[in-house]
Amino acid sequence: MQHILVVDDDVEITTLLTEYLARFGYAAHAAGDALSMRAQMAAHPIGLVVLDVMLPGTDGITLARELRERSRVPIIMLTARANPYDCVLGLEMGADDYMGKPFEPRELVARIQTVLRRVAGDTAPARQGPDEVVRFDGWTLHSIERHLVSPQGVVVPLSNAEFRLLCTFLRMPRRVFSRDQLMEQARGRAMDAFERSIDLLVSRLRSKLSDDPRSPSMIRTVRGAGYLFNVQSLQGQVGWPH
Repeated sequence: MQHILVVDDDVEITTLLTEYLARFGYAAHAAGDALSMRAQMAAHPIGLVVLDVMLPGTDGITLARELRERSRVPIIMLTARANPYDCVLGLEMGADDYMGKPFEPRELVARIQTVLRRVAGDTAPARQGPDEVVRFDGWTLHSIERHLVSPQGVVVPLSNAEFRLLCTFLRMPRRVFSRDQLMEQARGRAMDAFERSIDLLVSRLRSKLSDDPRSPSMIRTVRGAGYLFNVQSLQGQVGWPH
């Protein structure tokens, strides 16, 4: 039985969700703040956290970062703020999906099931494992440490969202991706409601790759179509990021 932790200071929401999740065979637990969340994490084998952004004391973004620093437990963020910057920030802190309030409980269950299936697939043995180091156009991507090394030897750290977006580009270089395709490939359904969020991520990744935003040569904008990763040389196999 999967244990799900719902972290929200609205008692009505936590009561509704824990009862609803139980109908689908989940062992659901509730917490209203950072302290009770940590207590529940210590008391139960939590398999996924549904985490509200707006919490008393320590906010959900900070808690997502804290969780990701010491655990790979999947996180679905909840927020009433339908803002693309909040979406990107939550994803960069390590969230696996993102839902705005109000929401349908059945849709949240569907998201939970999707994320859990994806995590199970990530941990399944692959027929051919990816390379730990991938080189492209003088850059080196270290997939385990999740950082880049520039042609000048400078280490460039990547956020979770930037790493997944770069992996998506590297798996199929020189192909035009629409925004919808990038959102689906890089983050599943996490950014469906925030079309501009993929533009923000591309801008951040360009900056990390020292790609001039006024005249980008590596991540090119194809007007009316999307983006193209114009890599000239590629050595190594890029795996699907966990």
